[in-house]
Amino acid sequence: MTLIQEMIIIGVVAAGTLTTRFLPFIIFSSDSPTPSYIKYLGYVLPPAVFGLLVVYALRNIELSSIQSFLPEMISVAVVIILHYWKRSMLLSIAGGTLFYMLLVQVFF
Repeated sequence: MTLIQEMIIIGVVAAGTLTTRFLPFIIFSSDSPTPSYIKYLGYVLPPAVFGLLVVYALRNIELSSIQSFLPEMISVAVVIILHYWKRSMLLSIAGGTLFYMLLVQVFF
């Protein structure tokens, strides 16, 4: 790639990023109330994305031996316990990930 092509790509990526960041503030100004369908999407999309991540993370589990699925199941239990205890999605995800890595590196 030439330098000009690289600069054009960087410019297009920057413009796309800025557009997606500023467009909601332009469309939904503070003067008008937020539409109900946007509030609905804000309510249902985070759990839907979390569910999608669970399906994606657990899609290749082998149930043939206990060593191949036990670390994942224990980590899922840790995520559920952390989430019900602290109600923090970030803590749940980080805690489950760290616990899974500990299980895989040390015990399994």
